[in-house]
Amino acid sequence: MKALILVGGYGTRLRPLTLSRPKPLVEFCNKPMLLHQVEALTAVGVKEIVLAVSYRAELLEEELKEQAKRLGVKITTSHEDEPLGTAGPLALARDILKEDGEPFFVLNSDISCEFPFQEMLDFHKKHGKEGTIVVTKVEEPSKYGVVVYNESGEIQRFVEKPQTFVSNKINAGMYIFSAGILDRIELKPTSIEREVFPQMALDGQLYAMNLQGFWMDVGQPKDFLTGMGMYLNSLKQKNSNTLHTGPGIVGNVLVDPTAKIGANCRIGPNVVIGPNVTIEDGVCIKRSTVLRGTTIKSHAWMDSCLIGWACIVGQWVRMENVCVLGEDVIVKDELYINGGRILPHKSIATSVTEPQIIM
Repeated sequence: MKALILVGGYGTRLRPLTLSRPKPLVEFCNKPMLLHQVEALTAVGVKEIVLAVSYRAELLEEELKEQAKRLGVKITTSHEDEPLGTAGPLALARDILKEDGEPFFVLNSDISCEFPFQEMLDFHKKHGKEGTIVVTKVEEPSKYGVVVYNESGEIQRFVEKPQTFVSNKINAGMYIFSAGILDRIELKPTSIEREVFPQMALDGQLYAMNLQGFWMDVGQPKDFLTGMGMYLNSLKQKNSNTLHTGPGIVGNVLVDPTAKIGANCRIGPNVVIGPNVTIEDGVCIKRSTVLRGTTIKSHAWMDSCLIGWACIVGQWVRMENVCVLGEDVIVKDELYINGGRILPHKSIATSVTEPQIIM
């Protein structure tokens, strides 16, 4: 079986982290975002994965070479000279996807969930039509395009941002298709959601499958942190032994074995500490991710922060309100940072009292 992952563009929503590396390689819960999906696909027998990419393809290929070998899967990139939307990449990779006549998976690269690929495959084979969309329930359907379908799952229509209630199920960005869909798509910029799916629904060829468990698009900092909490909670529900315990650990916390945590710290709930991170004495961290090689100095206090690689956060610093530090940022001692987005290789010597981008 094969899969296509829509990796896409510049990752602007997750800047400044994506100024240093492509979004699919940014670590989500101590593993590159893309690797969560690649591992789940190979677990159901996918042997070839195509990354539809328009930006920094060579870096992605290089980084994933070792993982592909480890997992026994072939990973290739399909490079778009111009952005082809969400359907064009399928036409670009048509020859690969059609090769064995088997159904193939298509997914967006910045979603986090429990990836029910086996259930998708079983459901798709059972109804025997061209396409299956995974749908997830949301609290505020008026913010999204919703999917309307009958008891058997056959999709009747899509309604964009409904003002009166018609459904609370939205497209979760995971699909499985039979090869026939490729005859519907031309090699040009095309939206699968707006141009291909409505026609398939009209032809009775598109079904919806309900997603169980959590789901989050983690492509921007606020949602990244929310999705991190959901992911950690799902580890807890599975009684996973990967969660960290010990003095000063509160709630769900993931700590790389190479990280060092000092005395009298309070870490958690919902915290991820990456490899080779040093946390000095008396530090308090809540609802945050700290990436590889960073040092948090004594008595710093952090809530809802995304700290990039190889940063130094000074003593008695206070940071909150979705702060994002790019790679190699130094925050001097005793500063207050409120919702700051700080670009890579900066040294900050004055407090940031209002949310802003520091260039």
